Formats: sequence, C-alpha cells, structure tokens
Amino acid sequence: MRNIDFDCKVIEMKDIVKKFGDFTANDDINLTVHKGEVHALLGENGAGKSTLMNILYGLYQPTSGEILIKGEKVDITDPNIAIKKGIGMVHQHFMLVEPFTVAENIVLGMEPTATLGKINIKKAIQDVEEISNRYGLYVNPKDKIYDITVGMQQRVEILKALYRGAEILILDEPTAVLTPQEIKELITIMRNLTQEGKTIIIITHKLKEIKEAADYCTIIRRGKRIDTVEVSNTSETELADKMVGREVSFKVDKEDKERGRLALRIDNLVVKDNRNVEAVKGLSLEVFTGEILGVAGVDGNGQTELIEALTGLRRVERGKVEVNGIDVTNNTPRQIIDNKMASIPEDRQKRGLVLEYTVAENMILENYAREPFARKGILNKTAINKFARELIKKFDVRPEDETIKAKALSGGNQQKVIIAREVTNDPDVLIAAQPTRGLDVGAIEFVHKSLVEQRDKNKAVLLVSLELDEVMNVSDRIAVIYEGQIVGIVDAKDADENTLGLMMAGGGNKDEK
Repeated sequence: MRNIDFDCKVIEMKDIVKKFGDFTANDDINLTVHKGEVHALLGENGAGKSTLMNILYGLYQPTSGEILIKGEKVDITDPNIAIKKGIGMVHQHFMLVEPFTVAENIVLGMEPTATLGKINIKKAIQDVEEISNRYGLYVNPKDKIYDITVGMQQRVEILKALYRGAEILILDEPTAVLTPQEIKELITIMRNLTQEGKTIIIITHKLKEIKEAADYCTIIRRGKRIDTVEVSNTSETELADKMVGREVSFKVDKEDKERGRLALRIDNLVVKDNRNVEAVKGLSLEVFTGEILGVAGVDGNGQTELIEALTGLRRVERGKVEVNGIDVTNNTPRQIIDNKMASIPEDRQKRGLVLEYTVAENMILENYAREPFARKGILNKTAINKFARELIKKFDVRPEDETIKAKALSGGNQQKVIIAREVTNDPDVLIAAQPTRGLDVGAIEFVHKSLVEQRDKNKAVLLVSLELDEVMNVSDRIAVIYEGQIVGIVDAKDADENTLGLMMAGGGNKDEK
C-alpha cells in the first residue's frame, strides 16, 4: 500500500448519469479517489469507463450528478477548467503533433516567450529537461514525435499534463500499445508519481496490470458501478467475474487437429520500412489449413512491414507471396481479398475502419458492390442494415446500433466490428495482427474462440501478436521473428516463455517443425 491520504478526497463523482439520446452510458455512478492513490476503472469495452473520465476532464457534460474536487463542488464545462483544477488526461489515442518536436508538443499552448512575443525554444527545451529529470521520465526534447516509439510518445503525453500542473492524472488504456518492457517502465513511473503526491486513475481491462499497479479498483458493467475493491484483497479471477458478470475462462480450449494443405507461402521476402531500410530480410514462412501459426517477437522487428507487404499495403522488394498456390506478390489489397485472404489490421483506426462511416457501412466495406448489398450500382440500405444487425448481435458490439458512426464506438468495439467483417468474409487465409489489442477479457475470450473456429473450419490463420501469452495459448506452431527474420519455429506444446524469450532476443535458434 502506498502513502495514501485517506483524509483527502481529491475526487468525488456523485450520482453521475450520462445519456446519449436513448442510450445511457453512465447510470448513477459514484466514484471516490484519495490523494496519492492509483485507482483503476475496470470494465468491458463500452461499459462507460472512458465516458465517466471524459466527464471528469470536461469533454462531456453529465446529464445529472455532481463533481467535487478536494471537497469543492465544481462545474467542469471544458478541459481548460479541468486543467486549472489540476486534472490532466492522457488519451488512448495520443493527441500529439507528429512533425513537432517533443519540447514543442509539451509546451504547446503554454509556450515560454522572449521579446516581442516570440517563442523561446531554448527555454522550452530547458523546461522540458527539468520536468523530465524531476519525474524520472527521460525524453529527448529535440526528437520529432514521428521518430520516437509509442512508449516514448506516452511519456510525452504524461509530461505534457505535468507541465500544465496536473495533480490528478487520468490514463486511458495506458498499456494498450506498449511492449512488456514499456509496461514495466510505466508502472514504475506511476509509483514514482504517487510518491510525489500525485493521484492516478487508470482506465483498463488488463487484470494483471491492475494487480501490479493499482491500490483500489472500481468495476463498471453496462454503465453501472458494480463494486469498489481493495486490489490486494482480490484475485484476477474475481475481478474478471465482476467485470463480465459471469465466469471467464483464461484457457483457450482447442482440440488437436491435423494440419491440411499449404495455404500461405512466404518465400525469401524482403521489405523496406519508411526509412528505406530493410525491415524484413529474406523471411520465409508456410501456413497450412487447419492451423494457427503464431508469430512472436519484440515490437519493431519487422512485424508491421511483414503484415503490410502480405496485405498489399507495402511494396515487396524481393521474394514471393502465394495464397493457395497463386502469386499475389505486390497485388492490390482488392486483388488479395479476392484471392481469399483477409486481415485484421494492427491499427484499427488507420487501417481497419472509415471512422466517419456508420457501423453498417464499415461491415460491408469489402463487399459493398456485391449482392445483396448493391443492385445495379445502388446500395441496398435495408440489406446492409439487416446484415450489420446480425453481426452486431453475434459479435456483441455495443451499443447495438448499426446507424452510429464507427468513431463513436469504444476502441474495443471498433475492433469487434473489424473482426466480425473479416471472419464473415469466409477467407482461406486470415491474418490476425494484434487482434485483441484494447479488448477486455470477455471479448478476448470471444476473439480467441473465433480464431480457433476458423482453424477448425480448415482455414489457415497467421496470428501476429506482441502478447506472448496469447501466442502460446492460441497457436499450434510458433515462429519467432528477430530483426526481420524467422529465427526458429517450435510446436506450441513444446514452447515455454524462457525459450521463446531467448529466441525473441536473438539468442536462440530452433529447428523448424
């Protein structure tokens, strides 16, 4: 237990209700957080966690209820008021200007000035170095945002909030896109900040990280507060049961299955990254029907470039990609889809959805010109909406409304829309890149079952994931990628974390199976 000041209630949210039309996102929620505390908000995708924190940060206004900061009733009508009250928020999808430097992003809107109102860049860099050193959050003030890792970008967002005087930090799904090492670093950062007297609220669905990082946890289900528990006195299983409202299985059940014919063949593939440097270096891999081949590796070892090359989004410099014996190397994404290969992209917002389109429109993005969705070049809205409603029900997308825009869904529900679309296209080869990123345990359980279902239907599944547990639990065979090459392939039954970890660090080599 950290040094929590139970006499100081820094946040009290009382009887908060938030409605969007007929949909109730927050239903009479109460939340109390004390100074120096790490408080987790746990809930399924679409449960109302982010909505509640967006109210605290002034992005939404509550339909009813009240907010007290250190005992004082406040009316937070916009984020500027929240910032003045010492509240900072780091959003799941970062709000950074990519061509700007780290320092320029941190001081943006509060730039130190010199004579005639000119921005004093030298002072800005000094300020950033000082606050970086004070909180143990190392960054290079002169780096451009597009040149730094996602974990480093998150540090910039945290420093941006601290630079504005934040005493209360809201972190929305802070580990969704971080590597295991970056997650450990973030937990250390949170501990250091609470030692400085800061208060942290983390919105998450990752039970392991709640156990490691949080003091208290409030569980929200379908817009209602279910319970608030002391984390040290509960288990991951109990948290999962409260979150989903039923018993959740952490084990992936699948029967032994003999693999079939060769479906995807990658031969000596060479692909360059955005810097024109080879990221995939002569990579070869075969995926057969009736199997899930998992690709394990530390982020940045060529996984993104590999996926983009396979799906027609990045040029192949050398080598060949075959689907069912047909050469699809450097084909367009449409040609690849027509050759029975589907993909769940790792970045749902940039690659998976048109955010301004409705859920129904996103469901038929790849089939909009085919019957029954179109007749004589005219979209059949009745058929499209009927199809979307069926998928929404089957894949538990929330809210159950096919007419809302995709951008209005939570990150996890956006992912469900993509998975529903790709799986129902009946591909022979399914590429699943980070398919459970941002999903809660209930949704993860569903996605894993969906992947196993495809395998059991004699489809070939290529799973690329940074979650080693996921790769080990779901895969039949595991290929380890390191510096753009496959350094070994092992049977999942024979795999263990230590062996795979050694291979992922470039320190081992296994014979292909």
